[in-house]
Amino acid sequence: MVLDAGTIIEAETSIRLSAFFAILVGMALLELLAPRRPLSTGRGRRWVANLGLVVFNSALLRLAFPLAATGVALLAAERGWGLLAFFDIDGWGAVLIALVALDLAIYLQHRLFHAVPLLWRLHRVHHADLDLDVTSGVRFHPIEILISMVIKFAVIAALGAPLLAVIVFEVVLNATSLFNHSNLNIPPSVDRWLRLLVVTPDMHRVHHSLEKSEVDTNFGFNIPWWDRLFGTYLDQPAVGHDEMRLGIPEVRSAEDNAFTRLLLLPFR
Repeated sequence: MVLDAGTIIEAETSIRLSAFFAILVGMALLELLAPRRPLSTGRGRRWVANLGLVVFNSALLRLAFPLAATGVALLAAERGWGLLAFFDIDGWGAVLIALVALDLAIYLQHRLFHAVPLLWRLHRVHHADLDLDVTSGVRFHPIEILISMVIKFAVIAALGAPLLAVIVFEVVLNATSLFNHSNLNIPPSVDRWLRLLVVTPDMHRVHHSLEKSEVDTNFGFNIPWWDRLFGTYLDQPAVGHDEMRLGIPEVRSAEDNAFTRLLLLPFR
């Protein structure tokens, strides 16, 4: 049976959303059982703002890009686009190369959003959170989400990334973003080894420090080795995880982290 593009895109959306909600609920429960840090603000207002952005962004993406990333992968395969097709690389080798290349692209994109002042104005919405928990992993300004999707489409087309690689990457990226932003207490002895395989909450929390020198470190989401390779890795915050302050200097109140104010933050 041959599935049309619409059916494949709908199936991918269902898989991604099911994984997203399962991991969101699971990590939220684990945070309650074993929190890493006490929260400085209540969950209620933060979750309304953070999850409100998820709903808003999802609807916006659906309207702006009905084709979705899987649609671009299908189009690239149909028309023979990309470096993988040019070098005649297919099968599992193509899937593995595409997964690594897509993750590298996300790392480089993340650095770009910190380096370019106009893009940083958008990305500040993600960094303005006064606490970090599982919902912080999906807290992004709508314009940043749209730009990120255009970049992702371009990388998929340039690679000729296989459909399977794109589906796996989308699910894994969502999962790891929820995980590494979580407020989960992982024993240091476990974290030391775990961060050799994946970006851990303690590793990524450094990136959300109020200190500028620490913000520009630990950009990775999935593969933890890009930061080591490109010299942006920092093992621990200077004052330790218990004492470090999170957020950005210009947004220091719960009121400024409300949903409507986050939408307006890049323009203030």
